[in-house]
Amino acid sequence: MAVLGLATGAGHCASFGTSVRVLCQMYRTGNLTKMLSNVLIARRNLHNTQQNPLFGDSVNVLGQTYQTDDWTNISPKVLAKVGQNLHNTPCNPLNLIRKRIQNFFYNNFIKGGRPLFSVYDKISPVVTKEQNFDNLLVPKSHVSRLPGESYYLNSTYMLRAHTSAHQLDLIRTGLNSFLVMGDVYRRDEIDRTHYPVFHQIEGVRLFTSFELFQDVRDSTNLSLFEDGQRLPDRQECHTMDAVKLLEHQLKTTLYNLAHNLFGADAEIRWVDCYFPFTHPSWEMEVKFDGQWLEVLGCGIMEQQILHAGGAGEKVGWAFGLGLERLAMKLYNIPDIRLFSSKDSGFLSQFNVDNPDTPITYKPISQYPQCINDISFWIPDDFSSNDFYDIARNIGGDLIEQVTLVDTFFHPKTQRHSHCYRIVYRHLEKTLTQGEVNEIHKNIEDTAASRLGVEIR
Repeated sequence: MAVLGLATGAGHCASFGTSVRVLCQMYRTGNLTKMLSNVLIARRNLHNTQQNPLFGDSVNVLGQTYQTDDWTNISPKVLAKVGQNLHNTPCNPLNLIRKRIQNFFYNNFIKGGRPLFSVYDKISPVVTKEQNFDNLLVPKSHVSRLPGESYYLNSTYMLRAHTSAHQLDLIRTGLNSFLVMGDVYRRDEIDRTHYPVFHQIEGVRLFTSFELFQDVRDSTNLSLFEDGQRLPDRQECHTMDAVKLLEHQLKTTLYNLAHNLFGADAEIRWVDCYFPFTHPSWEMEVKFDGQWLEVLGCGIMEQQILHAGGAGEKVGWAFGLGLERLAMKLYNIPDIRLFSSKDSGFLSQFNVDNPDTPITYKPISQYPQCINDISFWIPDDFSSNDFYDIARNIGGDLIEQVTLVDTFFHPKTQRHSHCYRIVYRHLEKTLTQGEVNEIHKNIEDTAASRLGVEIR
């Protein structure tokens, strides 16, 4: 579920460049003030002059050409990641996790001798803003629409921020039960658990009245819909009977999936949450290595979406989870950059025929860090995500982490200053300080020219 799906990619939140809990907090602010609309305009104007120089008048993605405009903010480094499809790449841990989840649904949901859930794992990540936001009832002024949060090809097309972007389209084709798997893209901070591209699985299941109530002993007077009042535990159009059965079906399914992945003794708890396209909504947390880990978001689908998809006579649930977060925990992988590694020492550890094979990652090597700081005065419309994107584009996977370590306000000049600490580390060799200094200088110069900062 993509904003659900935004949710859970190695610290990214579906759906969502934050955790599920942070997303929940963000979406509670759906009634944002005019100030946020003004910020959106300012951010778009910033990108008009400071992102387009990376391209000419067009950008090519997967063989398709898109005209650039004021909204274009995709970077060459991120563009190079499109089409890698790590979730379908043999010997990649993401592929093993994908297979485990897919097999769970294939083995446990069968109708007429065939799997109930169909799987879509090769859909292009290029979507429209309508698909990514409007179809999911995301408010026009929502912060997730800002150019500082997502990657735009132009004012119409973008790289999907969650696999939920395909939810409505698939429902319109008449599908009732499906899984969508793929790469998603967010502009975000830089550390060992965040990366501009990660992977999600979205699950949707719809029910007719007969399908939902078929196991109820006396279902004669049961109905899916009523003309009621919207409450914290149900939508205004749903009966309480329908909601409770949907909740039971959803939570039982995901409870069993979690035990399949984390073991029969795994401790699981549910936390109330909020998303614009489900109500009520929950997130699941699993206790893993003594800590509660957010693994997915889920909920009862907003009936408005089903009406738009031509399935208004049905009700349904949806969930979204991130593959990187699961893989990092299950295989003890310490750095999200490793998923993109082509090192045989890494890939060979996941070269198994049975995806259920227990694996504990063994470090292929450990090279020293190089640490450089950068300080600069920032303009009023500065966004840290813009700076992170520049660092990513120039330093690529040589950058392990970028952290805001200090802020300063000069009372006389009324100016703000940021200091960022950049940690450089190559995964396969030792970096020299000279190599790092050259990259660092390039980052400084580019930040000054594109973001209007003044290096201190």
